[in-house]
Amino acid sequence: MYAIVKTGGKQYRVERGQTLLVERLAVDEGGNVALEPILYRSDEAVFDAAGLKKVKVTAKVLAHERGEKLRVFKFKPKRGYKRRTGHRQELTRIEVTDISLGAAAKAGAAKATAKPAATAKPAAAKSSEAAASKPAAKPAAAASGEAAAKETENGS
Repeated sequence: MYAIVKTGGKQYRVERGQTLLVERLAVDEGGNVALEPILYRSDEAVFDAAGLKKVKVTAKVLAHERGEKLRVFKFKPKRGYKRRTGHRQELTRIEVTDISLGAAAKAGAAKATAKPAATAKPAAAKSSEAAASKPAAKPAAAASGEAAAKETENGS
């Protein structure tokens, strides 16, 4: 069982127990973070939006680190232009602790089926809401003016 998650503008294939280095996350060391799943694969593949809402991928933050220094050298020949700069990326080391499917969906389905029908509104309240939600009728003059405008657009 594995999942493909998105974090920091990149996608990673993760399995339970795997450690990886991702862009810096705003979570303290030792804290848990929920990762956004793009695909879940076990016996069957889940990659539709409704199915992915049921997938939970959690990871534990092990440490905050900095990547190796990258040297950036700009040079234009015959002009005396040279610039040397460097960059060190802020990174977070995480360990995937859990990949699960359907725990939230099963609980949500149980709540939906256990909902009693006694919470329905009285019939008088329903009819007044229906009347309020209907749009107001247009005056006849405005309706005929719109029809005339459409005819001139069509060239008739």
